Amino acid sequence: MCRVLIVEDEQIIAADIKYTLLKYEHEVVGIAVTGRDAINKIEEFRPDVILMDIMLDGDMDGIETVRYINDRFSIPVIYLTAFSDDATMKKAFETKPEGFLLKPFEEIQLKAVVEMAYHKSTQGFG
Repeated sequence: MCRVLIVEDEQIIAADIKYTLLKYEHEVVGIAVTGRDAINKIEEFRPDVILMDIMLDGDMDGIETVRYINDRFSIPVIYLTAFSDDATMKKAFETKPEGFLLKPFEEIQLKAVVEMAYHKSTQGFG
């Protein structure tokens, strides 16, 4: 079982992701709606994997939040995004995420990318 933090400012999408993860017997340790909220929840819950929306409300977008996370924690991040333009993707790639899910995505894609990131981090692959 993988402990996941969802960082998504659209409540309906976050609820759907949570439902899917629970269906596949993962634990959702929290849902954050801003970068600062995500950092606080990471410090409190120490998730195994983070699902991070690139476009977040607040003073930190998802990419800035992941830069902060990478400097302080060793937790795999998977980006969630509806924005796949070259400039955004280039900035996101620089943070070395474990994966990307382009919205809308299928349940099986979510399951696969979360489990791959989790197993890679716990088994020492890469």
